[in-house]
Amino acid sequence: MKGVVLAGGRGTRLGDSTRVVNKHLLPVYDEPMIYRPIRTLRQMGCTDILIVTSPEAVGDMAQLLGAAFTYRVQEQPDGVAGALALAEGYVPKYQAFPVILGDQYYADPQRLQHNPTVYVTPVDEPQEFGIYDEAGKRIVEKPTQPVGNLAVTGLYVFDDRAFDVIRELAPSDRGELEISDVANWYLQHEHLNVRPVDGVWCDMGTPDSLLRAALDVKAAA
Repeated sequence: MKGVVLAGGRGTRLGDSTRVVNKHLLPVYDEPMIYRPIRTLRQMGCTDILIVTSPEAVGDMAQLLGAAFTYRVQEQPDGVAGALALAEGYVPKYQAFPVILGDQYYADPQRLQHNPTVYVTPVDEPQEFGIYDEAGKRIVEKPTQPVGNLAVTGLYVFDDRAFDVIRELAPSDRGELEISDVANWYLQHEHLNVRPVDGVWCDMGTPDSLLRAALDVKAAA
């Protein structure tokens, strides 16, 4: 089975730590960050993995990971859905495939779903995440007024319909193509499962969450 890791972006929330290095190459206790999402996909049964990353990082990424992976370059920082679009032609038609953001830490294996799925977990600060609105059957990005506390984590299962959806997306106010808009299309068409995360999850995109992940890894060692 094929899977996709989206490891582009600038990592600006981590400040100077990512000024000269792609955030997915930063250490999380004893291993580079990128090892964590790769392990999650391996545990879900992926034997072939595509890494989508930035032009500046692809050389370092390939040097670290070697030839066992396929690499594609996101030339323009046009958002997570823009990165996912580069997987078209890599993943098979008419089959579901898992896709994970490169800064996602899941302490335990996640169960693979064979239909389009998002993985959610309760959080204390819902305004910092995309939140699944159970009543409205939609995902709301960083709501100023709480619509719940179920954060949509950066692990998804999509199929090749996602690429048609992305072609029709308009950039958000941030000027990016949003992955939540892709998930919302599936929700609107009643084709999306919402599954709770098994175990501890961190997004590793801020100094605090990166530290939490490292401490959890250390505690489990």
